[in-house]
Amino acid sequence: MVIDYYKSSSDRRPVREFIEKLPKADQARFVEVFEGIQQKGLSYHEVTFKPLDGKLWEIKFSAPSGGYRIAYVLIDKDFMIWLHAFKKTTQKTPKNDLRLAVKRMKEVLS
Repeated sequence: MVIDYYKSSSDRRPVREFIEKLPKADQARFVEVFEGIQQKGLSYHEVTFKPLDGKLWEIKFSAPSGGYRIAYVLIDKDFMIWLHAFKKTTQKTPKNDLRLAVKRMKEVLS
């Protein structure tokens, strides 16, 4: 699986920026998830893949300081784009995080 980060029109990569601001142990967990999905694709069992809205899906996993979510879209069966990442603080995906992920997905798919 090839994984890329969403890139804004101003060349920012907000998911990567989010990860870089985390504690080192949590950053390491993101690297494990990234590499695990690269190697095993959607068969990577150390995370949970869950549908959110149409083609928008999320990756759920835990790190030393709590749970995280990554919203993503599959461009084809072997190409994934990470659109948005956030720390899980509530039972449901917050509406603002969902809206942002959907907006970025539409940009990527257009």
